[in-house]
Amino acid sequence: MLDGKTVLLTGGTGSFGKTFTRIVLKQFTPKKLIIFSRDELKQMEMRQVFPDTGDSPMRYFIGDVRDRERLYRALDGVDIVVHAAAMKQVPTAEYNPQEAVKTNILGASNLIDAAIDRNVHKVVALSTDKAVNPVNLYGATKLCSDKLFVAANSYSGYHKTKFSLVRYGNVVGSRGSVVPRFLELRKTGIIPITDPRMTRFWITLEQAVSFVLDSFDRMAGGEIFVPKIPSMNIMDLARAVAPECKTEIVGIRSGEKLHEVMVAEDDARNTREYDGYFVIHPQFHEWASSPPIGGKPCPDNFRYSSDKNTQWLNEHQLKTMLGLVAA
Repeated sequence: MLDGKTVLLTGGTGSFGKTFTRIVLKQFTPKKLIIFSRDELKQMEMRQVFPDTGDSPMRYFIGDVRDRERLYRALDGVDIVVHAAAMKQVPTAEYNPQEAVKTNILGASNLIDAAIDRNVHKVVALSTDKAVNPVNLYGATKLCSDKLFVAANSYSGYHKTKFSLVRYGNVVGSRGSVVPRFLELRKTGIIPITDPRMTRFWITLEQAVSFVLDSFDRMAGGEIFVPKIPSMNIMDLARAVAPECKTEIVGIRSGEKLHEVMVAEDDARNTREYDGYFVIHPQFHEWASSPPIGGKPCPDNFRYSSDKNTQWLNEHQLKTMLGLVAA
């Protein structure tokens, strides 16, 4: 799929970007793999692991998705884009709302225009469970971004650029996730718990990357692909990561939910279920030449949420995912 192609990854120095790069270089032979990000130090550190010398397809491109002209230069000759750049920290977005809007919404709009005008073939953007019925600004900006990417298919015109999204839950061990925080707090002997009823979806970085790559094959344009992944209760998570510690209930924080949702009831009428994933199809899809193939329609009032999930992680499985015990 990526052999001989020029691939660009926005936000490429993050946790997802590093795993994506490792897997793509192992499984494919791209013509170029371009890391587009704004932090020169992180690019330098990544270059030590994935050098851009000799016969390597690696390229490093300093830029910001807020900078429309820079995107036009970066996307020249690019075939495939994975859009992972975003402001993701909930408290940071709440305190700096304009900055979150500039990156997550205006940056998405800039990327869409540049991808169409530069004749990029396919774009997959990363969504989040927090974009469903959002209760914080980060989720609201990602919901708006999702809508922009879906609608982009209707005005790509003769350029034929296709846009789709991948939506998944919390990534085990990624920067800013609760797992590294709990591991750090083990030395204090106390793990703070917001609410013992809280549940979350969990996915590994490797699973997330594989799902993104599979979605490039499946996409026709406008879909939101949602993997079927397990849930875990926050108390089980604390016991798995720090079994020797006491827990202290500190109360749910502003902008948090008790449970996360990846397919809401109002999206169910446009959603089809497959063996390992759901596909939310766009309500408006005049660009599509044929109806969806395969799968089965989700029933009315269907809701894919972390508390009503049919898959649950136990403590041993989470420890295995974190590498704390042998598989």
